Amino acid sequence: MHYFEYHHGELLAEKVPVKKIVEEVGTPVYIYSAATLRRHLQVFSEAFSDIPHLICYSVKANSNLAILKLLGKLGAGADIVSGGELYRALKAGIPPEKIVFSGVGKTEREMEEALSAGILMFNVESLGELEALRRVAQKIGKPAPFSIRVNPNVDPKTHPYISTGLKKNKFGLPEEVAFEAYRKAKDDPFLHPLGIDCHIGSQLTEISPFTEALRRLKELYQRLLAEGFELRYLDLGGGLGIVYGNEEPPPPAEYAEALKQELRDLSCTLILEPGRVIAGNAGILVTRVLYVKSNPPSPGEKEGKNFVIVDAGMNDLIRPAFYQAYHRILPVREISGEETIVADVVGPICESGDFLAKERTLPPISPGDLLAVFSAGAYGFVMSSNYNSRPRAAEVLVDGERFFVVRKRETYEDLVRLETIPEEV
Repeated sequence: MHYFEYHHGELLAEKVPVKKIVEEVGTPVYIYSAATLRRHLQVFSEAFSDIPHLICYSVKANSNLAILKLLGKLGAGADIVSGGELYRALKAGIPPEKIVFSGVGKTEREMEEALSAGILMFNVESLGELEALRRVAQKIGKPAPFSIRVNPNVDPKTHPYISTGLKKNKFGLPEEVAFEAYRKAKDDPFLHPLGIDCHIGSQLTEISPFTEALRRLKELYQRLLAEGFELRYLDLGGGLGIVYGNEEPPPPAEYAEALKQELRDLSCTLILEPGRVIAGNAGILVTRVLYVKSNPPSPGEKEGKNFVIVDAGMNDLIRPAFYQAYHRILPVREISGEETIVADVVGPICESGDFLAKERTLPPISPGDLLAVFSAGAYGFVMSSNYNSRPRAAEVLVDGERFFVVRKRETYEDLVRLETIPEEV
């Protein structure tokens, strides 16, 4: 669910008209709903309330400081994948003992920063990384708490770009390799094994891949307990899908019940890393229509091609171009009547791949109209860029009747702030 609804023909973000936000902030603009974020985290956490668990919000989904602060105040930790995300999480007030560090390419500098901060543990993804972590721990004289990310070779049945649990993916270690790595680290004074980690992919709409991965993880967990390891955490990652269009992902309660059934004979704290399921439907991207263009049909074709050209492009929201992702698009002001057009919604970027929607049925659209792109709260702004030297969009957080600009729109000066021209040029 979310709190973006029409009232008397006008789209509201909670109790604030979207048009009012645009009048003050301009377009394109990302708008997030605090009530939706709170609700999603509450529902997800309550589903696991009867077992020991820790919710580590996946910062890569949406890393705005205001959102991290909001979720942290509700008890969430953080799943990070870079030193920059560590910095953001700590700056937002998330306790370091609630932070786990994932990712295949951690540098020794990032490891040292995270170990010095006192994070809960590192999710190690290769033998080389484990050795590097040991070097860092020895250098600063502090044992490194870690789990190994196990690649269970489970098909998550999702887009190949966000599948992470197959042997052909770059993530994690096979079970036997992981087992031997644990045994090697057992008596090392600078390595402290705390648990096992797994993450098989994103936007999953079925429970069975999760339970299959968990069964394999349980087997390894129990083997390690039999070897004398004192493990405390089982990290199952994130990946639960959301509704973009016609998907029917399981609700968190159903997902939780399936996991709890698998865990009933295991004594550990379950770590979960939800990102998209918390933030995805808590945000929209609002864009203004610049032009409407119709190309005549080519020889042999009955119909021409319609384009709705907007001021948001693939640099603002890359998911449609990158993942061929579907996002629902609706006018901010409801347009009555049964007349429709079929058009591509495209941006101003000089790429044919610059589109927000293909062959989309829309009400008649005119220049100046505002369109809302739904389900843009996750992997929206965080994946945006300055391609074509375009300043990145503003971000706004709505909370009831109030709204706050939580990231200002970039300026042209921001685009060149870090650049210099050598005198010799």
